[in-house]
Amino acid sequence: MLSYRHAFHAGNHADVLKHAIVTHLLDYLTQKDKPFWYIDTHAGAGLYALDEGYATKKSEFETGIAPLWRAAAEGRALPPLLQEYLDQVRTLNPDGRLRHYPGSPWLAWQMLRDADRLRLFELHSTEIQVLRENFRGAGRRVMLYDGDGFGGIKAILPPPPRRALVLIDPSYEDKQDYARTVQCLRDGLQRFATGTYAVWYPQVQRRESVQLPVQMKALPFKGWLHATLTVKHPVPGGLGLHGSGMFVANPPWTLRAALEAALPALVELLGQDAGATFTLEGEQP
Repeated sequence: MLSYRHAFHAGNHADVLKHAIVTHLLDYLTQKDKPFWYIDTHAGAGLYALDEGYATKKSEFETGIAPLWRAAAEGRALPPLLQEYLDQVRTLNPDGRLRHYPGSPWLAWQMLRDADRLRLFELHSTEIQVLRENFRGAGRRVMLYDGDGFGGIKAILPPPPRRALVLIDPSYEDKQDYARTVQCLRDGLQRFATGTYAVWYPQVQRRESVQLPVQMKALPFKGWLHATLTVKHPVPGGLGLHGSGMFVANPPWTLRAALEAALPALVELLGQDAGATFTLEGEQP
């Protein structure tokens, strides 16, 4: 479980789906003057280099953020949700060269206001050290927790401003992460029923991956949205990531329309074979 390093996968198609949605959720929360917290159960390193180190081993960003980056550079008009996300990535790459990629914590750091707060959990001993270095000098607005985010968020919910976005995105290398994700969401809703919770999960050929969104739909909340992006047919033999999903509990009313416009564009830009597709479902009051 603790062998996982997200730098190998930074900027891949799963990151695109996750971070485009996170950007939209953060943007929505900043529309009101009242402060909020961004809480990340599995923060990772927070910031990644794409032109050196781990990311160059597989260069997964070449089939993720890179096609969107090139499309924008060529003058293609992208749906607003994707353009907002690209604008945040561009903040890290002002010279127009795609060399740096923001993880979820860094996206939040770029978008949060002075009164807002980050609360970041990371259990991996190396990743937490890199995360600390990346947020060195950030001050009291950011608190880092060296430990298990599944259990750790219980102590900080509900947040004082009663507004928050909670991102739950473990690596799922340990199959127990699926059950722990459902329990974490259940616990969060019991403590803080009005929060917005975003859960990322991988599309892989294992029973737990298929069952996870079904189990989450059964939990009590006012509304939910479930989006998936599949970029290719599953690999024979069952290995590899062929897509991913995002489940959002208590989503803003703006998210569904934004995804309806963005998901077809993602299939076109990131699809790798005839198996590329998307789904979007949900219930909102």
